[in-house]
Amino acid sequence: MRATAAICKRELIAYFTTPLAYVFIVIFLALTGAVTFYFGAFFDRGQADLQVFFSFHPWLYLFLIPAVGMRLWAEERKTGTIELLMTLPVSTTHAVLGKFLASWIFAAIALALTFPIWITVNYLGGPDNGVIVAGYIASFLMAGAFLSIGCFVSALTRNQVIAFVIAAAVCFVFMMSGLELVLAAFKGWAPEFAVDLIASLSFLTHFEGIIRGVVDIRDVIYLVSAMVIFLFANRLVIDLKRGD
Repeated sequence: MRATAAICKRELIAYFTTPLAYVFIVIFLALTGAVTFYFGAFFDRGQADLQVFFSFHPWLYLFLIPAVGMRLWAEERKTGTIELLMTLPVSTTHAVLGKFLASWIFAAIALALTFPIWITVNYLGGPDNGVIVAGYIASFLMAGAFLSIGCFVSALTRNQVIAFVIAAAVCFVFMMSGLELVLAAFKGWAPEFAVDLIASLSFLTHFEGIIRGVVDIRDVIYLVSAMVIFLFANRLVIDLKRGD
């Protein structure tokens, strides 16, 4: 754990020593405000809740989270510092977890800075704060799932732009898999269990259930499992490409 914490601290400091952290936070806060108050018509709805606020998070994460994760391993491989990192008395697992946790903490900081809208909705009405807490947890888990995909893809290439594009594409596929538009293409020929399997892979389906206040343990397990699977794949890729 000490090795993981050391790498996490190193990566977290690296975020804030470059403009990336500040640009990401400003863009994230600006976009969440814009989509909530303008596209989501927050005041016109006349409801004291943050469901419209959380409903846009997956679409914002689709572009912003891959930008956070694209540098984690691609930059190490491009500059050759991955060899130096692997010579330190840390295992690949420690390195993968440390980098992932740093990016996840960074995303959590950006998410936490949206607290003024929570204060606003409590000032304007009497919302169910339990549902709002569930929404923040769902958003945090969604960010983690997207970051795990970003970490995995970043380990596959030296090019950060390629890592960003592929990670965004993979996240988009997982988001869209549960929509009727996608499922309709399989219902005509695929067996029912295959269609149900594809639908169950949708991040949106599991995310929307939680933000409505229905905290199904299966939704939480799915998002956590996605993180574990992609981080495990990340570790395998680093081991296979070591010295490449």
